[in-house]
Amino acid sequence: MGLRLHDTMTGKLTQLVPKRAGEVRVYCCGPTVYDVAHVGHARAALAPDVLVRHLRSQGVRVVYTRNVTDVDDKILARSKENDETPLALSARMTAHYQEDIRGLGCVDPDHEPRVSDSIGDIVAIVEKLITNGNAYVVDMPNGAKDVYYAVRSFAEYGKLSHRNLDDLCSGARVEVCELKRDPLDFALWKGCEADAWGWESPWGRGRPGWHIECSAMSERYLGYGFDVHCGGMDLVFPHHENEIAQSEAAHPGEGPFCSLWIHNGFVNVDKEKMSKSLGNFVTIRDVYQRNDAEALRYFLLTVHYRGPIFFETEKRDDGRVVFPGVLEAERRVDYLYHTLGRLGSLAGLAGGAGTADDGAPAPTMRLPKEMAPMMELASQARGKVEQALDDDLNTPVALAVVGELARAGNELVDLAQRRRKDAEIAKAAPLVARMLARALWSSVEPIGILQTPMDVYRSRTQARRLSILGKTAEEIAALVEERRQARQAKDFARGDAIRKELEALGIEVADNPTGTTWRIGV
Repeated sequence: MGLRLHDTMTGKLTQLVPKRAGEVRVYCCGPTVYDVAHVGHARAALAPDVLVRHLRSQGVRVVYTRNVTDVDDKILARSKENDETPLALSARMTAHYQEDIRGLGCVDPDHEPRVSDSIGDIVAIVEKLITNGNAYVVDMPNGAKDVYYAVRSFAEYGKLSHRNLDDLCSGARVEVCELKRDPLDFALWKGCEADAWGWESPWGRGRPGWHIECSAMSERYLGYGFDVHCGGMDLVFPHHENEIAQSEAAHPGEGPFCSLWIHNGFVNVDKEKMSKSLGNFVTIRDVYQRNDAEALRYFLLTVHYRGPIFFETEKRDDGRVVFPGVLEAERRVDYLYHTLGRLGSLAGLAGGAGTADDGAPAPTMRLPKEMAPMMELASQARGKVEQALDDDLNTPVALAVVGELARAGNELVDLAQRRRKDAEIAKAAPLVARMLARALWSSVEPIGILQTPMDVYRSRTQARRLSILGKTAEEIAALVEERRQARQAKDFARGDAIRKELEALGIEVADNPTGTTWRIGV
């Protein structure tokens, strides 16, 4: 396995060496489900998805776990506002999140545990920490009991975030409580009144703290000492730092909690991190109303997962809000699907280039000189994509390889059309087209684009674009037919006027020997 990942703890590119031969165990911190997911959540789900896809495409067994935080004070507060139970709210938002992330093309995790179903595991690890001297119980004024982790009992605290313990102070997401032994200590269990939302425990009724849940759920589904932990950069401290402290204190002498830590960068709006707390977020559903889900995926892949990505919004003169970066990404996705269609037609594949591998062998004939570089590119593309992904999941480089393939594919089709009377070109072009199509399908597999049948992609994007225009397919077809009749009647002024009207709507019209076709551009 040649995969190297940038490990947050060491700050270095580190070879991934699974602790279990042939199996990689991956954990991702999932959402706190009190509201619908925004684009930042989409990016956090995408890095582990590319990791999992890349490994599986190489035949590696991956066990992928992504949790759902469905027990949280924010959920309780929002449920009161909505006049529904906390778990009803979180179940509804979980379903929305899963739908949105599947739309992004992300594979479902093998395990998707929820905090509400993991209380027993959480209580067990808290009890172990108390026994080991790393946690203590506090009697609260309301009669409830809290349990806190004693941060200074763990000598290596700060090793992930590279923070000096003595320089830290309480604040941000570090809980403040006068009864704690140290301001840095954090809650493992929060006691509550007998009639409040909570679960029974050895310390009375209460709810788990935020950090302990991931220690419990990762151990349950991956075992202690798994391979890769993923999450947003904002989780490095205190959340992931606290996970390490809890888990390693509960397993003294058993080695690291996790081998490698990877963290994705922020999605920035107006130079600030996109977040619900700042109120500057764009939901995934907002994007899906305006653009295809695959365009959002492509857009997020254009920047390396560790770097920041800038999400632009723009209000047009007609009042519509658009997302320029995603619009450009949709143009690229359209181009790739269009390329596959052209290659499929040239290769004579039924329905276009619709499968990753049609079983055709590579051509052994002597190729025209114009096609030799195309075949060389086709033979090397998948290897170049894998090499890019082995280098810390470098999706921008992988997309560049895909772009080269698409350019070569269109150059081939254009060449075949220009020189259709050239017998040598005509004989070789279908075979080269088939190999380029196969190479394109193979190259996009590990990054998860072009995973939709072309007719499905075209129909769904056309339906969305028509809806945005406030038009129906029948209305556009009627205009195209009116233009055809005008041209047939040699009323070229009327034909040109209709064409300009269509172009103003973003409708692309193509005349060919078999008739006229139209499509809506982005």
